[in-house]
Amino acid sequence: MPRRPFRYQKHFTVEQANRMLPLVRAIVQDICALGTEIRQRQQRLGQLEEHSGLGHWYDEERARVLEELQRDAARLEEYLHELHQLGVEFKGWEGLVDFPAILHGREVFLCWKLGEPEVAHWHDLDAGFAGRRQLELPTSCENPSPTS
Repeated sequence: MPRRPFRYQKHFTVEQANRMLPLVRAIVQDICALGTEIRQRQQRLGQLEEHSGLGHWYDEERARVLEELQRDAARLEEYLHELHQLGVEFKGWEGLVDFPAILHGREVFLCWKLGEPEVAHWHDLDAGFAGRRQLELPTSCENPSPTS
């Protein structure tokens, strides 16, 4: 029976994902903190837009907030690129991260959320966070592809 091609080229074992977790955690913390700043700036920009018809009083601050949002967007793109280069997917502002893996011959995601001490969950590729399941110990994640 021919082997079905996998969606992802890079796959992690649980051990590899957990070894990488300190770096991933730091990047995800930066992303989440930046996300909070972006939401605050967007809210401030909305307030400034409400006053845009009142003359030039708010124009300078509006320009500054827009410039900061552009810088934030560039930083966010850099952080997301770092995760992508590692082979990890950022899934949400709650600090959700997925590591592609092979579990019992199936391609799945190892799932981690900011605040959790280690990677201890998995879900099907299309299931998302709601489909999370506890990893059985010892895990039988396979590594059919190199991680470098």
